[in-house]
Amino acid sequence: MLKDEIREKLQALQDEKYRAFQVRLIPTVDPVTIIGVRTPELRKLAKELAGRPDISDFLAALPHRYFEENQLHAFILSGMKDYDRCTEAVCRFLPYVDNWATCDQMSPKCFRKHPAELMDLIRKWIGSGDIYTVRFGLGMLMTHYLDEAFDPAYLELAVVRSPEYYVRMMVAWFFATALAKQYSSTVPYLEQGRLDPWTHNKTIQKATESYRITPEQKAALRKLKRPGSGERG
Repeated sequence: MLKDEIREKLQALQDEKYRAFQVRLIPTVDPVTIIGVRTPELRKLAKELAGRPDISDFLAALPHRYFEENQLHAFILSGMKDYDRCTEAVCRFLPYVDNWATCDQMSPKCFRKHPAELMDLIRKWIGSGDIYTVRFGLGMLMTHYLDEAFDPAYLELAVVRSPEYYVRMMVAWFFATALAKQYSSTVPYLEQGRLDPWTHNKTIQKATESYRITPEQKAALRKLKRPGSGERG
């Protein structure tokens, strides 16, 4: 079976030191399920597997046992060229995504050519209530709609209030990136206190660490910092 073949390949690529690093980096994943394979090796293997006629068997075998199997799955979907096939596969896979790394490293290239259709899905993902589905939707909004396809109305979609750390961090990442790319449209969200205090301050922290924000903008943003929200995380 392809599943067994893939696991043998992953075990052969194991790097124990890297595994120890990953266990610390991805605390939401059970350490027992982490083999320890470096990302370039996983990307290379994903390209090899993507063209196999039986790859659909692997993609259908959910949930996967190992973190690296989820990574392979994400990389294979990222390389799909057919938009409809890709979005169907992404929607099927998202409920099984259980960590920030798999979520953030899944970025299908074919999405770029379908902004109108993708926006409908992004709205659905952000409204799902599932931690990593929401995070993925926010990530796709940040990736595809802050440049040529930007509309100020899209900023409202990212005003997500959540107790979940990995959602709040993505909201902060989104708004920090939006400040770098669409400052005048984005800064009112901070001036008006539209974000929860923790996310508000994390946005400012990330923005002021960015080389894409001017010194004058950084100075203005620092004045908007809200007291009492903490900077941890």
